[in-house]
Amino acid sequence: MNRPSHKELFNKLREAGKALSRGDLGLLNQMSLAADAIDLNYDFEWDLVSVLTELVEEASPEDYAGSHPPQRSYEQEIEGMELFAFRVKSRRFKRRVYVKFALAQGMVWLVSLHHDRPIREEPR
Repeated sequence: MNRPSHKELFNKLREAGKALSRGDLGLLNQMSLAADAIDLNYDFEWDLVSVLTELVEEASPEDYAGSHPPQRSYEQEIEGMELFAFRVKSRRFKRRVYVKFALAQGMVWLVSLHHDRPIREEPR
């Protein structure tokens, strides 16, 4: 089976939305997330939960940008947990935004949130 399925992705987005509504958010690489917030022009300290909530609500399974099956994290806090990456066309930012998170113990663990950066191919 080719994981994650459409249904699994839909459920992960729904689960992430519920966790965010409870304020259950963990952050990895906070300095990088803060720098990317400056680049996206939002207040990391005050607006992060609302920005992330909007992106999760705007995302659909078709926006999934991760691997099949999902990568597993090597970060200590969420080691071994599956990572779910999405490229979401954001109304707030008026461009595609890349967001990657894990779900663990009822929390959303934010790994990345930045402008979508196209993958560069190596010259041949």
